[in-house]
Amino acid sequence: MKIMIVIAFALLAVASAQEEQYTTKYDNIDVEEILKSDRLFNNYFKCLMDEGPCTPDGNELKRILPEALQTNCAKCSESQRAGAIKVINYMIENRAEQWKALQEKYDPENIYLEQYRAEAEQSGITL
Repeated sequence: MKIMIVIAFALLAVASAQEEQYTTKYDNIDVEEILKSDRLFNNYFKCLMDEGPCTPDGNELKRILPEALQTNCAKCSESQRAGAIKVINYMIENRAEQWKALQEKYDPENIYLEQYRAEAEQSGITL
C-alpha cells in the first residue's frame, strides 16, 4: 500500500511539473520568417508595446513575458528558450531602438538585464 502512495505522489509531481510549462502550441512558429519580415516583426513589436493588435500567439507572449523574465524562463520549453535567444540576439544586433523600447517597458530598472548578463554572454549575446 505504501508503494502505491509513493507512486501516486510521483505521478502527481510529474503531472504538476508538466502543468507548470507554458503552452507549446506556438512552438512551431517560424521565428526566422518573423525576423526577416519588417511587417511581421513590427506587428509583434507593436503588440508587445501595446501599440497595435495582437495575434493569439502575440497575446500569449505578452501574457507570459513578465513571468518568464522573473523566473528565467523556468516554464519555457527548449524551443521557446532557443527562440528567445535568437530574437534577443537579432534585436540587439539589428533593431537596437526597438530592443531599448522593450527594455524600458519590461525591465525599466535593468533588474533582469543585470541578472541575466552572464547567461546571455554564455549564449553569445552581449547585453
